[in-house]
Amino acid sequence: MNRRIFLRGLGGACVAAPFLSSITDRTVKAQPATPPKRLIVMYTHYGCITTRFFPNKSHGALTAADLQSTTLRHLAPHVDKLLLPRGIRAMNEWTVNMDRGQGNDRHLQVNGSYFTCHPVTPNSDDPFSFETATKFEARPTGPSLDHVIARQLSPDGEPLLMRVGNFREGAPTAISYSAPVTQYPGLGAPAEILAKLTGLFTGPLPSPDTYHAVRGKSIVDLVRDDLDSLARLDMSQADRNKLEAWKAMLDETVTTVASGQCNAALATALGATRENVDVASTSSNDDVLTRRISDGLDGADLYSNLAVLAAACNATPVILLKYPGNFLFKGLGLTMESSSMSYRLGNAGMQGTCVPGVIDMLLKVDDYYARKFAHLVEQLDRIEEGDGTLLDSCAAVWFQDVSDGCARNLNNLPIVQVGSAGGYFKTGWAVNVDDGSPDLTAGNSEITCVDGAPDEVDGTTQATGTDPSLANAPINKYFCNLMNALGVRAGTDGFPAPGGSEPVTHFGMYDRTEDFIGGGITPPTLHDPGEFAALRASS
Repeated sequence: MNRRIFLRGLGGACVAAPFLSSITDRTVKAQPATPPKRLIVMYTHYGCITTRFFPNKSHGALTAADLQSTTLRHLAPHVDKLLLPRGIRAMNEWTVNMDRGQGNDRHLQVNGSYFTCHPVTPNSDDPFSFETATKFEARPTGPSLDHVIARQLSPDGEPLLMRVGNFREGAPTAISYSAPVTQYPGLGAPAEILAKLTGLFTGPLPSPDTYHAVRGKSIVDLVRDDLDSLARLDMSQADRNKLEAWKAMLDETVTTVASGQCNAALATALGATRENVDVASTSSNDDVLTRRISDGLDGADLYSNLAVLAAACNATPVILLKYPGNFLFKGLGLTMESSSMSYRLGNAGMQGTCVPGVIDMLLKVDDYYARKFAHLVEQLDRIEEGDGTLLDSCAAVWFQDVSDGCARNLNNLPIVQVGSAGGYFKTGWAVNVDDGSPDLTAGNSEITCVDGAPDEVDGTTQATGTDPSLANAPINKYFCNLMNALGVRAGTDGFPAPGGSEPVTHFGMYDRTEDFIGGGITPPTLHDPGEFAALRASS
């Protein structure tokens, strides 16, 4: 939201465009402005009770009725904008025999590889080692998706990563990497996030350009000095006519630098006020996610609303809401933190007797996350933009680090997307990208720890997960979809590259989880490049 950003982006293009060889002496016609595309990610840990999460229909058009008996029922009002990509596997699964990935740690290697599709280093071939370097400090060998996108599309080259609840992240739960083994800290305090977004509500007074930008001043006004300098140059009448025509077109078609709703009124409506961020930032032993900030707004909702404000202001095209791992949801009436609950034992062991009522406890957490995602979607859908709403210009995606939290399996991932990213994606559908089967299993989350089932848990067998022969389409391809939807470009090799001119077809180092074993095969190989055509609106 400052002059440097716009001169680098829209402003610079406005000044240069009249003299590009592609522009001739034809009359310049005004064209409707196309809203920018954004990716908003919500990331949570320890998976879900898959048997309650997925609708029965795994491939086909969805209705509100399909969601009513599931964890996703809170999204029923938005079913027409919902996309469930089914049958996808993430990379680098931890198993006791190293069948499907490295041997570092059940949490660390999964999170580190999730958005990078790179192995972690240093490698461990001992799944039960407690060596500090490999189990607690290993990091991926490549950058994560958010940074790959931001380098091409974000004004400052960085994503907006928000640590929901302002928890520090170590390697076992970190997901954002700006470069190989370089963890990106992001922002945690709500006041810090709000200040970064606009500079209007905290800190020093805004510059005149920033003030006028958020008040809706035109791009021509922001680059007036540059255009006037050009007009004083000795140029042909034809070029002078082009300059004037270009200025007129800008006034007619791009009347504001940012969304007209990027202002203090929207921030107040979203609860992104100094009073609320101060409350959220207050040190407390309470549950900082579920505690009330104001009527209808809890701590997690405030972060979501800040993400909506960032999207409305087009601060960056990629925004991450990273929920904490190992969290105690006191506000949900729980007395056991989320990691221990996911094991179903009340501790980090892998074998033992179920904690009484543990499935109901886990379903409370699943429901909470679903309500938080539905809140994010609802706020995006309230803001008008272009011919629709802000949500229509976005892909809002809820990712979970694993499928079933006890099995910690990475196949049959519960991925939920709402919004078509400007019409790029098919919506109102569940799409099984693995084989198109309409009856893909929901997994086996309830074969233990429920009435009438065995009361013993053995996480080493991964029995509560999904049969590993099913739902293994590589997540790399979905990442290619997301990048292409936003306008990321690739080089001739298909990998994302600044200055590229081709669609993205390749991402990461490997797209088979088995290739991560031992720290990675040589040479690095992507066996199934490209995106999922079945997720496209045109398919």
